[in-house]
Amino acid sequence: MARHAATKRNHRKKHIPDFMIETTIIGAGPYGLSIAAHFRSRGIPFRIFGRPMDSWLAHMPKGMMLKSDGFASNIYDPDAKFTLKDFCAERQIKYADMGIPVQLSTFSDYGLAFRDRMVPELENKLVSGVERSANGFLLRLDDGEEVKARRVVLAVGITHFEYVPESLAHLPAEFLSHSYRHHDLAPFKGRSVVVLGSGSSAIDIAGLLRDADADVQLVARAASLKFHTAPTPGKRRSWWQRLRHPDSGLGPGLRSRFFSDAPALFHYLPEGLRVDLVRKTLGPSAGWFVKDKIMGRVPLVLGHTVERAEIREGMVRLHLRGLDGSVREILTEHVIAGTGYKVDMERLAFLNPEIRSKLKCLNGTPVLSSTFESSIPGLYFVGLAAANSFGPVMRFAFGAGFAAKRLTETVMKSLAENPAFAPASGVATIAE
Repeated sequence: MARHAATKRNHRKKHIPDFMIETTIIGAGPYGLSIAAHFRSRGIPFRIFGRPMDSWLAHMPKGMMLKSDGFASNIYDPDAKFTLKDFCAERQIKYADMGIPVQLSTFSDYGLAFRDRMVPELENKLVSGVERSANGFLLRLDDGEEVKARRVVLAVGITHFEYVPESLAHLPAEFLSHSYRHHDLAPFKGRSVVVLGSGSSAIDIAGLLRDADADVQLVARAASLKFHTAPTPGKRRSWWQRLRHPDSGLGPGLRSRFFSDAPALFHYLPEGLRVDLVRKTLGPSAGWFVKDKIMGRVPLVLGHTVERAEIREGMVRLHLRGLDGSVREILTEHVIAGTGYKVDMERLAFLNPEIRSKLKCLNGTPVLSSTFESSIPGLYFVGLAAANSFGPVMRFAFGAGFAAKRLTETVMKSLAENPAFAPASGVATIAE
């Protein structure tokens, strides 16, 4: 038996590669693609793994529209050679920097076109394991390949982080799902569904379920639903209005302008203040264009929380309590939790337990340096996982531009300090 184990260990060692790549990127959404495009333009050796635009293509409901304006819905190359505006012009899709909602299908197709044009190196593979090795990390891919890298950038977005309230978590999958699990809502036609939540995910999917002829109700703890203010066609704001409420990638307002344009400065705020600002800023709300899909069309049960849920005769019985202490029950065939996402490093099962145990975290999120580096040297986090360090902008595609630029500067500085690490042949690193 010992000899057999030794043989297995020796066999495994033969498959560990000798060559080490400078950086690997895990994730191929707006953040991963933007970082890869920046690396490519500067000749930084890298490999990028993931299903392109997976969350947008497979985990958001068909017919949805983005809350962000057109100018704030780009994927970023360093010279802005291929913006959403450029893509729409090529495809003859109606576009405006502000005032015309961006269709989910348009943004998804734009992401795939960006991949083809700016990041042809993307490998449609999943990373099944990451562990530390000498001078870096060892990655295992779902096809059995092993890759050594000096740095790993995690750009996994919302994947792995869907949040379901404890009062519902015990329900079987046939009765409970998260909004992240639904792209095609047609199977719910004629079925009774309760959507839980008051944010964009819940409101969007409730309206689209109604369009799909589902018998849908929306239950939320909030006493009222919030929608963005609809633009007034042809009306230009005064200079005073623009000064007091400037436009930004996160919407109008001085605070939003700060969050969208100064993530580097946000990082230097006291830790407690940063966490509090991220928690309270840009709370649950939906786009102005969704209001007509909900109001008067979808029954609303507002100001109620789910205390418990149980299965009775093939149906879900929800026990609700109102803000005034009243109780209520709802019977439904299925519950969709549109309750958002909560970062928790323990959800990243592909990270070796030794890495997860040594990551310095705050409220489940990694504590990051000003260059997005975690307490594990060489391991970086961008996107939602970086929000407590760099602000609410990290919850939106708009933040990908800053993240890509900052990481590129960081790696270029490292290469300048270590010129012996030259780009490898066979790895596309120079922009065409």
